[in-house]
Amino acid sequence: MASFRELSDELRSRVVLGEFGVRNVHTTDFPGNYPGYDDTWNQEKFEQNFRVDIIHLDSDLLEFDMVGIDAAIANAFRRILLAEVPTMAVEKVFIYNNTSIVQDEVLAHRLGLIPIKADARLFEYRNSGDDEGTEIDTLQFQLKVKCTRNPKATKDSVDPNELYLNHKVYSKHMKWIPIGNQSDLFTEESIRPVHDDILIALLRPGQEVDIVMHCVKGLGKDHAKFSPVATASYRLLPEITLLQPIEGELAEKLKKCFSPGVIEVENINGRKVAKVVNPRLDTCSREIFRYEELKNLVRLARVRDHFIFSVESAGSLPPDVLVSEAVKVLMTKCQKFLNELDASQID
Repeated sequence: MASFRELSDELRSRVVLGEFGVRNVHTTDFPGNYPGYDDTWNQEKFEQNFRVDIIHLDSDLLEFDMVGIDAAIANAFRRILLAEVPTMAVEKVFIYNNTSIVQDEVLAHRLGLIPIKADARLFEYRNSGDDEGTEIDTLQFQLKVKCTRNPKATKDSVDPNELYLNHKVYSKHMKWIPIGNQSDLFTEESIRPVHDDILIALLRPGQEVDIVMHCVKGLGKDHAKFSPVATASYRLLPEITLLQPIEGELAEKLKKCFSPGVIEVENINGRKVAKVVNPRLDTCSREIFRYEELKNLVRLARVRDHFIFSVESAGSLPPDVLVSEAVKVLMTKCQKFLNELDASQID
């Protein structure tokens, strides 16, 4: 039978997945809640336990582990990534000609959602009421495409790709028009749509679009088009404990209850023995509780202070830079809060 100390450790550090529910979902490790534990916050202890481990990083996706923090702080990072790291996006759309079947307002909405590759840190927020914009707060793009018949198309062809020229309007047709001295500061490669193959509209001979767009700096909490990430999420690290050796056909059945790569069956002295190999791959489906012969042999839990973050950039900035910017935003918020505290004490 588990001791009081073991039960307290489980309550404080693990979220347990049971057959009919999830236990210990609330944070309980605050001062005075458990006898014999000193849960007062200590900076030195925090610095010893806290760490960030980079698991995977490429141009679009970052997966990292953040260990030793409370869920509230982890969620703060997630929300800041979604809503408070600024980006550039199309805000003003000046339609000079649109004879496509796409209505003006729908076309403007589509253009607004096209991610723009531009470093928002190099620009200022545009002043409210300013319709013109300047080189320090605005990027200008032009979209001018006209569909015509292809004179080289074969007589019997029915393929629109062969019959017509420029009948598909893509994001690659958006041309950056520098304002002021922007051409001296940026290159065409650094200011452009993130993807060239985003379909904006379909045209037929005689139809055309002639549009000028103004991109401004904004935040995801004001409009989703300014959100710098496609996804930003986290999950707790799964923990799978075998309470006793599981062998033979039961080991094979156990392996099938989990995601591929979580459980492996090893051959030890001619016997099949189950072994936990990589619990972080598990989706915590609790499939094991369907089998009476297995459900009491395995303990499923999640580590309360071990967060697996997944950040997928929309393309304006690399994901590691976005996380760094989120940290800076949180630091600014904390400093503002401390300043307010100091001001209230003076008053």
